[in-house]
Amino acid sequence: MAQITALPRNETGIETVIGILKQRFGDRVQTGQAIREQHGHTTTWIENQPPDAVVFPTSTAEVSEIVKTCAEHKVPVIPFGTGTSLEGHVNAPAGGISVDLMQMNNILAVHAGDLDCVVQPGVTREQLNTHLRDQGLFFPIDPGANASLGGMASTRASGTNAVRYGTMKDNVLALEVVMPDGEVIRTAQRAKKTSAGYDLTRLMIGAEGTLGIITEITLKLQGIPEAISAARCSFPTVDAACQAVMTTIQFGIPVARMELLDVIAVQAVNAHSKLDLPETPLLLLEFHGSEAGVAEQAELFGSIAEENEGSGFAWTTSTEERNRLWKARHEFYWASLQLRPGRTALATDVCVPISRLAECVNAATAKAEELGLFAPLVGHVGDGNFHISPLIDKDDPDEIAKTEAFTAWLAELAISMDGTCTGEHGIGQGKRAYLGQELGATTRYMTAIKAALDPLNIMNPGKIL
Repeated sequence: MAQITALPRNETGIETVIGILKQRFGDRVQTGQAIREQHGHTTTWIENQPPDAVVFPTSTAEVSEIVKTCAEHKVPVIPFGTGTSLEGHVNAPAGGISVDLMQMNNILAVHAGDLDCVVQPGVTREQLNTHLRDQGLFFPIDPGANASLGGMASTRASGTNAVRYGTMKDNVLALEVVMPDGEVIRTAQRAKKTSAGYDLTRLMIGAEGTLGIITEITLKLQGIPEAISAARCSFPTVDAACQAVMTTIQFGIPVARMELLDVIAVQAVNAHSKLDLPETPLLLLEFHGSEAGVAEQAELFGSIAEENEGSGFAWTTSTEERNRLWKARHEFYWASLQLRPGRTALATDVCVPISRLAECVNAATAKAEELGLFAPLVGHVGDGNFHISPLIDKDDPDEIAKTEAFTAWLAELAISMDGTCTGEHGIGQGKRAYLGQELGATTRYMTAIKAALDPLNIMNPGKIL
């Protein structure tokens, strides 16, 4: 496992706070080893650093009370949603209290006429979309996992629909946040735009719980399109597929999704989902609009694919067929593990300007091969973001060293291409080493903001900075 440095612990404060919280919340405070480890980081290779206790609030007032108690005794507070983050965001390197927000899972209001809604942080994206379906609305951000919306806001999540609908930062109108001293603030109203003061909404989105705990989210919604079509097309090389992606974006075709799978990834989803896709680099696409519009978009992409050596192009408006393809894509992570049973996937992501995408993808796959790493690749390539996941034996020091070298090399390569070390996974613990390289002196101002808002450094310490 990747080793993460522990931070100094406040043993007396932690013991005192656990006693106070147990008196106040009873059996909604849990200290068993299994539940604590579940609330440490478990979805990738980063070492598990469990909290000392887990508390399950049901309201903003309770979250505020918990934070005030922790602030009084200088005890760390770590927000927790579904636990699907990938860079150690929910670890507790200094111990402390994990605040599990999943019982705060109410959809508080849907303003259909305004195309927005207000939810608590424990609402998941699938729960919200099921609730909205009968009103002809949906929330478009889809990171794949059925993540909580609070967690998605905290990590500035995006996913397969980002090429058309943007990321969480583009789809949140306002937040309610419990600050490090326990005070509750609202960052904005429901208006679609504002020029009023500093944009604290965007400051909190992507802050990974280091500046406060999100307890309410006002989200933009979209109308369910009249028609949706999905398309797939195979290519002889990753470079040819990326060239088709660049041309599609430059032509202004409003694709809703555009996903790349390399040969290994196609092999994985074929085996896992019982598909028979040609085992060459593959693009999966989705188009939203009117029936005539989605047909036109699909046909335009078909012409572009043909000019870039694409083959087997097919598109469909069948809901069953679309769901089958996207289910396979969303289950890629689990499918890839079946290619190397007993191995652990280290999922890492970078994002580059789309003009550098083919170069970066080709370099990444070549480097993995050079190091002897088995590393399938998928990407939200419509916005230059891709994921590559070496499958490793976590007990093999040589493989771990090679994988650490690879992820460092890839982050530095993306930064050198005017890209970023993470398009959507976030910094957490796993990518702190690259933030200064990417942003330089900007990190000093981030540190100043953190110190001003959280002078005791109790909010998810050891993350980002």
